[in-house]
Amino acid sequence: MLVMTEVSSLTGRLLVATPALADPNFDRAVVLLLDHDEEGTLGVVLNRPTPVGVGDVLEAWAQLAGVPQVVFQGGPVSLDSALGLAVVPGEAREDGEGEPLGWRRVHGAIGLVDLEAPPELLAAELGSLRIFAGYSGWGPGQLEDELVEGAWYVVESEPGDVSSPDPERLWRSVLRRQRNELAMVATYPDDPSLN
Repeated sequence: MLVMTEVSSLTGRLLVATPALADPNFDRAVVLLLDHDEEGTLGVVLNRPTPVGVGDVLEAWAQLAGVPQVVFQGGPVSLDSALGLAVVPGEAREDGEGEPLGWRRVHGAIGLVDLEAPPELLAAELGSLRIFAGYSGWGPGQLEDELVEGAWYVVESEPGDVSSPDPERLWRSVLRRQRNELAMVATYPDDPSLN
């Protein structure tokens, strides 16, 4: 378990809900942290597809969206706002030079897409795109408290996590790839009372 004595940035890492996490908004959630500092934390849930097609709400971006081509619920905050995440293959440069217009690197090959920009600006650069309605947010120190309480596992992200074609299995697959006792948690039953 990660215990933090000072706020070190977890930006770009994944929060994986422990089986003990009681909040239904985050049951078996995998959250990519987009920003984490002393002012708080912002992320998106990667494994909550909705029945709403990307073309139904952001028609211009639909062709660039990965499979499944639906909007994902990024969290319980601001469900009426859209956020785009995309993977842009290639090496990150310190100065940000060479990054596509309308895309801002968050971590590694993962970045935020300016959904106000014309999709044509990014079409040739994007490896995959996912659209989220809403986001997940924590105030200063709130996430750290939840980590101490054992609500989340903190693990490294991989670019493929953002665009997993089978998001319902992401919780298990992220845990299964860990090289420690967390891999065993992937076998935790959906309903332990049926065991």
